[in-house]
Amino acid sequence: MLLPVWQTWEMNDAEQEIDEVLDGVGQRLRELRQRRGATLAQLSTATDISISTLSRLESGQRRPTLELLMPLARAHHVPLDELVGAPPTGDPRVHARPVTRHGMTYVPLTRRPGGLQAYKQIIPPRVPEREPDPRSHEGYEWMYVLSGRLRLVLGEHDLELTPGEAAEFDTHVPHWFGNFGTQPVELLTIFGPQGERVHLRARPA
Repeated sequence: MLLPVWQTWEMNDAEQEIDEVLDGVGQRLRELRQRRGATLAQLSTATDISISTLSRLESGQRRPTLELLMPLARAHHVPLDELVGAPPTGDPRVHARPVTRHGMTYVPLTRRPGGLQAYKQIIPPRVPEREPDPRSHEGYEWMYVLSGRLRLVLGEHDLELTPGEAAEFDTHVPHWFGNFGTQPVELLTIFGPQGERVHLRARPA
């Protein structure tokens, strides 16, 4: 069974995101130390970490570990999440990191694992447009077009969705979607990987 593209890149990008976060730690360590006007020798005394290890951390030659980051966070008087550049927990704003796959840009709007997942998706115009390649997989999907013209191939149907129009479908049905116009398409997508569906509590009479 094929996994939907966002499930595939979520698994790959979890590891990629960790690597990117760790790769940026060295530069932040150097900036924090220089901002405080401290030398490597002074920081070494405050943390009991050798000067050579500190130098390798700042240059990216040494992978940071929790045992190294904890005393450094205390020495710099910053929380650990700030040191590694992680978004603050519970912040109501969405700290989304766009991901591009197969020419499409996905912006995750939810952070929790499992259950319904929400995305903003941007599909650039394609010249020439690639041929539809319908696939099926586990789940249920709901999409709403914000701008542009979306082509949705769903089973035997070939549809054009315009801004303000929505579609929902069981992803066991072979489906494919792409850009139907000359401008980028922006849409909101809600996906239930185990077939979860949106529950409407109110609708117009």
